[in-house]
Amino acid sequence: MCRQCMGHGPVYQARRHSARCPSECPAKRLLQLATTKKQASKFSFTFQRHYPANSCLLPLCSLYGAAITTVEGVGTTKTKLHPIQERLAKCYGSQCGFCTPGMVMSMYSLLRNHPEPTMAQIVASLDGNLCRCTGYRPIIDSFSAFCPMRSGLCKPEEFQPRDPSQDYIFPPELMRMAKEAKGKSLIFKGEKTTWISPGSLQELLELKARYPSAPLVVGNTSVGLDRKLLGIYYPLFLHPARIPDLHVASVEDNGIIIGAATHLAQLRDFLLNIIPEFPTEKTKIYHTLLKQLRTLAGEQIRCLASLGGHIASRASVWDLNPVLAAGRSILNLASIDGARQIPLNDEFLARVPEADLSPAEVIVSVFIPFSEEDEFVSAFRQAERQKNALSIANSAMKVLFHPGTDVIMDLAILYGGIGSTTVSARKTCQQLIGRNWNDQMLEEACRLILEEIILPPSAPGGKVEYRRTLLVSFFFRFYLEVRQGLKSMYPSMYPDLPAEYASALGDFNDKPPQGMQIYQDVDANQPPQDPVGRPIMHQSGIKHATGEAVFVDDIAPADGQLYMAVVTSTRAHAKILSIDVSEALEEPGVVAVVTADDIPGTNGDGKEKVFAEDEVIYIGHIICGVVAETYECAKRATGKVKVEYQDLELILTIEEAIEHNSFLTKEKKIEKGNVEKAFLTVEKIIEGEIHIGGQEHFYLETNSVFVIPRKEDNEMDIYVSTQDASKVQELVASVLNAQSNRIMCHTKRVGGAFGGKITKPSFFSAAAAVAANKTGRPVRFILERVDDMLIHGGRHPLLGKYKVGFMNDGKIKAVDLLFYINGGCTLDESELVIEYVVLKSSNAYDIPNFRSRGWACKTNLPSNTAFRGFGFPQAALCAETWVTAVADHLGLPHDKVREMNMYKSVTKTPFKQEIDPRNLVVCWEECLKISDYYNRQKAAEEFNRQNSWKKKGLAIIPMKFSVGFNSTFYHQAAALVHIYLDGSVLVSSGGIELGQGILTKMLQVASHELKIPMSYIHPYERTTVTVPNAIVTAGSVGSELNGKAVQNACQILRKRLEPIIKNNPEGKWEDWIKTAFEESISLSATGYFKGYFTNMDWDKGEGHAYPYFVFGAACSEVEIDCLTGAHKNIRTDIVMDACFSINPGIDIGQIEGGFIQGLGLYTMEEIKFSPEGQQYTLGPDTYKIPAVCDVPEQFRIYLLPNSRNPMAIYSSKGMGEAGVFLSSSVFFAIRDAVAAVRKERGFSDPFILDSPLNCERIRMACADRFTEMVNSFLESKKLFLYCPFTCLCHKTRIKMWEIKMLGTIQ
Repeated sequence: MCRQCMGHGPVYQARRHSARCPSECPAKRLLQLATTKKQASKFSFTFQRHYPANSCLLPLCSLYGAAITTVEGVGTTKTKLHPIQERLAKCYGSQCGFCTPGMVMSMYSLLRNHPEPTMAQIVASLDGNLCRCTGYRPIIDSFSAFCPMRSGLCKPEEFQPRDPSQDYIFPPELMRMAKEAKGKSLIFKGEKTTWISPGSLQELLELKARYPSAPLVVGNTSVGLDRKLLGIYYPLFLHPARIPDLHVASVEDNGIIIGAATHLAQLRDFLLNIIPEFPTEKTKIYHTLLKQLRTLAGEQIRCLASLGGHIASRASVWDLNPVLAAGRSILNLASIDGARQIPLNDEFLARVPEADLSPAEVIVSVFIPFSEEDEFVSAFRQAERQKNALSIANSAMKVLFHPGTDVIMDLAILYGGIGSTTVSARKTCQQLIGRNWNDQMLEEACRLILEEIILPPSAPGGKVEYRRTLLVSFFFRFYLEVRQGLKSMYPSMYPDLPAEYASALGDFNDKPPQGMQIYQDVDANQPPQDPVGRPIMHQSGIKHATGEAVFVDDIAPADGQLYMAVVTSTRAHAKILSIDVSEALEEPGVVAVVTADDIPGTNGDGKEKVFAEDEVIYIGHIICGVVAETYECAKRATGKVKVEYQDLELILTIEEAIEHNSFLTKEKKIEKGNVEKAFLTVEKIIEGEIHIGGQEHFYLETNSVFVIPRKEDNEMDIYVSTQDASKVQELVASVLNAQSNRIMCHTKRVGGAFGGKITKPSFFSAAAAVAANKTGRPVRFILERVDDMLIHGGRHPLLGKYKVGFMNDGKIKAVDLLFYINGGCTLDESELVIEYVVLKSSNAYDIPNFRSRGWACKTNLPSNTAFRGFGFPQAALCAETWVTAVADHLGLPHDKVREMNMYKSVTKTPFKQEIDPRNLVVCWEECLKISDYYNRQKAAEEFNRQNSWKKKGLAIIPMKFSVGFNSTFYHQAAALVHIYLDGSVLVSSGGIELGQGILTKMLQVASHELKIPMSYIHPYERTTVTVPNAIVTAGSVGSELNGKAVQNACQILRKRLEPIIKNNPEGKWEDWIKTAFEESISLSATGYFKGYFTNMDWDKGEGHAYPYFVFGAACSEVEIDCLTGAHKNIRTDIVMDACFSINPGIDIGQIEGGFIQGLGLYTMEEIKFSPEGQQYTLGPDTYKIPAVCDVPEQFRIYLLPNSRNPMAIYSSKGMGEAGVFLSSSVFFAIRDAVAAVRKERGFSDPFILDSPLNCERIRMACADRFTEMVNSFLESKKLFLYCPFTCLCHKTRIKMWEIKMLGTIQ
């Protein structure tokens, strides 16, 4: 099972015809499968196939006859690295490493099939892979080494060429097995389920007649999800993948026949093969299928899912079914009673009994006819993400004209994503037959579609107004495509399309991303072995790529190990009346149920409890844990724990919290100047507000704990994925009523954290420790993805209100800000977050009269917590919003208003800390220059003049980011360095490897200070045994603080060795160490760094709150599709004041990774709750993070040269978080494009766009005839909907109607 989606189990890569995960599996530890199939057809799939597969949806029984290659089989450190692994590691394509094996296997499968792939193939092969750390660019660069394209930090010429002899051949033994099993049934019997793989169609039909309710499983992408997500179990599975009749692929006189077991990737390849052989007019339907296949799921799903399964499951959001129905496809069915054909039409897709399969029938093949000469077919889709995401809505449309005319002879319009099944606008089509294809028909068709296709206000999935707009937007695009096609067929009969319509045609022209990284090299006189300042590979990069890196759940089972699953609250706020665990305890394999009563010490930390006692305060609140011999048993038993509740009053939103005076904190306030007086002297005042949604951490390794109690002295080892091992130790000791010296915490590495593993891992560890204490046995507690997202909060949603006073030239004189964040049910880190929001709320702007106040709201949602940027991404987006509002109000260029209000010279912040912003100005000017801002702005304006339905936007954003914490003790660090007699060095520090390369930098520091090669030095895991009381690894300063401690320890050791070195200057390191030992000189040293001085006096609203500032600027260009709200990231240029980077390769990766994570925050990722507090967005199906398709086509990073920071080690700066906010340049570039649309359409009033600025908000902000048509229709029908944005346009003033069933809680 995939440990990423479900939280445990490996995912491989394999050879044969194979499998993949749900809509996506972020971890992508894949299999590659290979088998040989022989068919009778000319176009049969006779070659050996290599393809990636996810084990989480790959039934073991389906692997009979498959050759499986896991990432360990591709190459290891003990045998030989594969070039893919070497290049990925050395090109900085791995940070935390949890997703890296999947990246390797996706690329490995591609190379086995295409030894010299194109960049388009490389990018497509990664469609189904997710990474939360790198930003994808270095991964793409790594793999570009296999084709001519390359970029900066990746230098393919330095690598060994690929050696085909390293690849496995298909085992002859499996070929022999395949021959022996041909035509025979394979039967596998399990405890609950029987799996039958028949060898012939006749046998399948007999089995289906005998077991009509047994599901047919080929790709397992539907049934597998039923089992995993819904807990549905089937007593019998039929696996027809070995039946030749279901794999046919033939061309007939009037179309093609495709076997039902044909995988979607095979269908794509088949279509690509045959399309060139036929006239264009015959293949229109096939071109349309190809278009949908390019964006349907990821390559791994396409390699697994079958055409028959896609058709039979008939989900409303499946993209191919509307196309097949529009193209008049025929299903060839068979049963024990004979064969028959039925049309694949709207009635079949709607499961109308008369048009459906009988229980004993199976789909054998699908006939897809050729298109006709006067026929046009198109398909459309819009999703939260361009690729590998289920459609919000899709459509297929076909029109057939009387030969040589534009008179409609036949018309089909089908939509998916609108109801529970694919729906047809059949009445509309009938009424339009006989009409000419002209503008009058367009208007009538849109009206008829809106009347026929009804979405009630409570339609599942929400976005009702948006989806209704897509109905007519899709048809408008189809109308134009047909108009263009008619003109192409009959040039003299039809006029050219009006110029303003041309841009409504076609999708974005995608290009593979390219990167550029510019940084200052080290001084030419620096010794070659001194690694400081050089781009050094991540010290675990090779192990990431080979799968040898050990995460918590990779630790081998201990003797007597138990597994834990938790029972969580199903109510957001309620009293617990009773907990009945009796039935759960009767489940075979269950050892114990642990509750608050089993805690020998304190239940929690005084702010939050380990187990709920008398009351639950959010859905997901842990009530108890079930401990069993297997995880499956424990999970099953959780469903048998009975909890009775008495509901209490709910508070879910910020607005509700304000109304009920429900706050976690007191007011936080800073003030500079006299705001009230300044408002009396300014020439203009504007007021407004912005809502910024929350964000899931979506680290790829879910929260993971492995507790091993020792047999004496009540000692306990805790292996935990955390950013704060000391906090885990402290809480576990308190909960067990033990001394901290008995609790040993260990963290080798963490598979992503981003602030999300600071507070909660201690509670998960405590829960597992209580179970281990009660049972006396080791307990493994690995959260599934859904549970992790349910229990754990994320980034704080924010409501920002602003009042701004300014002069007519754009100079801002006064700003008054109010901030409210949704803290959730407990304090967690909310006090720090609201403090940082207030302190950082001016961003890069020097406002003479400035006031900022903030509160953290208490609600019945999961406690929101630390997240990369720690409040700054929200606060600074608000700042850029009010600066933009000033520019819009005055009609001035945004960049000019930003520049005139920026910090320019040494001054003080609103909280009275001195700031030298000269590098901010340099970053701004450099970004304007390297991005060619003004020329590209003119080009975008010209593009917008020529294109009405696609618009480009450009934005440049400055940044003043403060790193670290506002208390000195948070900056202390310690380290322990040992030198052994052979000269090797062991470095242990309080820093935890989260993927940010902290251990690599520690090795660089030690190498530099001891003046020995890095190969002599080894980093030890973070453990409370060697370094006690270490501060959390967070705040962008982990590397520099722990680096200072390591530096101190190494300098102590080097000083001890100086007399020996002086006496033997020509000696070797090993000789010096041996001599030192013989002279009784200690070869072990503790290093310590007291920390940066910081403080903040909130009573006075002033202090030296942060050690230093990081300056930067980013310029982004986008293109939006005004009809759908989709956007494309064209180019981003980032200039960052990194000063002297200890490791430019790692720091650039941090900037890029932060930027892409911020891109998700501002444009895509959205958390949704029901009115009862139930989170809807649980897992990768419903919560979308950026993928490869979202990386800017040109992604350029420029580290400012000749800059120094005397505060930090080696004059460096922390880069871990600063990049997140710079992605707001994409947000404002989209806004710029939307503003161009609105201006062209006569909407000149100001407008507000909330975050995330997703496709829905973009489309609905691009007010046009279709949005007005939908609004008019809704008003006429008195249908009131939730509107996702606030529009102040006087022509289409849209109200904020609140319907509880659709409300999105922020």
